[in-house]
Amino acid sequence: MPTNDVVPIYTLAEGCPVADPTTAQRVGNSPVKGLILLQDTQLIETLAHFSRERIPERTVHASAAGAWGEFEVTHNNSHLTSAKFLNGIGKRSKVLLRVSTVGPERGHAETVRDVRGWGMKIFTEEGNQDFVFNNIPVFFVRDPIKFPSLNRSHKRHPATNLPDSTMAKPYSFHNNNQEGIHALMILFSNRGIPASIRHINSYSGNTYKLTTENGFVYAKIHLKSDQGIKNLSQDEANRLAGENPSHNTADLYNAIERGDYPTWTMYLQVMTPEQAENYRWNIFDMTKVWPHSDFPLQPVGKMRLNRNPTNYFTDIEQAAFSPSTMVPGIAPSADPMLQARMFAYPDAARYRLGVNYQQLPCNAPVSEVYTPYQRDGAFRYNSNYGGDPNYVRSSFRPIKFEGRVGANGYAPGGHEEWVGLVAGYSSEVTDEDFVQAREMWKVLGESNEQDDFVHNVATHLKSALPQVQLETINMFKRVDAVLGSSIKSVLSSHI
Repeated sequence: MPTNDVVPIYTLAEGCPVADPTTAQRVGNSPVKGLILLQDTQLIETLAHFSRERIPERTVHASAAGAWGEFEVTHNNSHLTSAKFLNGIGKRSKVLLRVSTVGPERGHAETVRDVRGWGMKIFTEEGNQDFVFNNIPVFFVRDPIKFPSLNRSHKRHPATNLPDSTMAKPYSFHNNNQEGIHALMILFSNRGIPASIRHINSYSGNTYKLTTENGFVYAKIHLKSDQGIKNLSQDEANRLAGENPSHNTADLYNAIERGDYPTWTMYLQVMTPEQAENYRWNIFDMTKVWPHSDFPLQPVGKMRLNRNPTNYFTDIEQAAFSPSTMVPGIAPSADPMLQARMFAYPDAARYRLGVNYQQLPCNAPVSEVYTPYQRDGAFRYNSNYGGDPNYVRSSFRPIKFEGRVGANGYAPGGHEEWVGLVAGYSSEVTDEDFVQAREMWKVLGESNEQDDFVHNVATHLKSALPQVQLETINMFKRVDAVLGSSIKSVLSSHI
C-alpha cells in the first residue's frame, strides 16, 4: 500500500497501469454509438468484481462494529491457568473486538431490543485465544439441537418475509422452550437495549476449564465495562432507529477517534471439581448463572480499545471468532452448548470466508504456524510448506510436538469420570428454571423497574395471536403471579 506522501499510480488488479478509469472501449468513432468490446479488460474486471464484492452475510450476528485494542494482565493468575497471555502482571497482548446484534441483517438499526454478541480475539505467543460471549450472562437454550430453531424463530416469516410477532421473542418458541425464562427477564428489562457498545458487560455464559500442570478448575468469564452500564428506553431506541440507525457504530468509532478509549475489566468465577459435583445447579447449563455470593468475581486484567479499523471489511467483516480457538491453559468443559459452538463457529467461517480464513491478516496468529496436514484450498497464498510431507509420521521431516492433547485419550483438565457416559437426551423444564428469574423480578422491584419490564413485554406481545399471548402470560406467571397478571392487564388495555 502506498504511503500518504506518495501519489499512487492507478492500475488494474494485476498491476497493469491504466490511463483513465472511466473509459469504455467501443467500435466506431462515436462516444454514444457502437458496441462495447470484450477486449476491454478494465470494464470487464470492474463489472465482474462489483458483482462479487459481497461475501455471505453471517446467519446471526450480521450487523456489528469493531475495533483494535490490547489486553493487559493486572493480577497474578498462575495458580489458575498456565495460559501465558494471562500470566505476568503487565503482560500485554493485541486484541480485535467485534460487537454485534444477533437477529437483524446487516444495515438494520442498531438500537433494537436484542442480545449483543461479543467476539474477542487475543493474539498471544501460544496462538490465538478467541472469546465469543454475549452481553447477558445466561442464554435461551441449553440443548444445542435447539440453537438453529431459536435463531430462526427470531428471523423473518418464511412466507411473508416480515417480522412475525407469533415467532419472535418471547412468543411461540419461548412459550414452548421455557428454560430460557431468565434470559427473557434480562432482555425485557431496561438492559435489553444498550445505549452504546462502550456501556455493556460481556459474559462467557459457557463454562470453561482453566488448567495448570497441577490440575484444573471450572470457570465463567466476565468483562465489566469501566464506563458503567447505560441503556435506552424503548422510546429513545425507536427515535434513534429513525434518526441514526448506526448509533452504536458511530458512538464507538467517534470515542476512539477523540482518544476516549473504552476499557473493560476481566473477572473470573472459579469452581473446584468437588464444588461442581455437589452444586445446586448443573454447572454446564447455560441458562443458569453462578451467584456471586457463592463464587465471587476475581479480577484478572483489563482490555482497552484504542484503534479504529483501517478498513471495515478487511478488519471486521472478515474477522472470524470461534470458542474452539483456545491456547494451552484454557480448555473446554462438558458444557453441551460450548461443545456444539466449537464446531458450528469455524464451520460458518469456512463457508463464509473459505477454508483458509485463518490466513487473513485480521485472523492470522502472531505466533508461528506450522500445519502441513492442512494444505491447499482456495486463497492459499503463502509457500504452502513447499515440499514438506503432507501426511502424518513421515520419516523425511522431523517435527517437534508439544502438549498432551491428542488421540491418546487425554482430555484437557480431567474430571471426565464425573461427567459420565455418552448419552442422547433432552433436558426438561422444571421449577428450578424459574428460581433465578424470580430473583431477577425482585431486583427489578428494588430498582422500580417492574413497570418498565411489564410495558416492554406487553408492547412486543400485543400483536401476537391470542393463544400465544395466553401462553406467554402463563409462562411469566411461573416467575411471579403478579407479573403475569400485570402483563395481562396491560394487554387488555390495548384491546
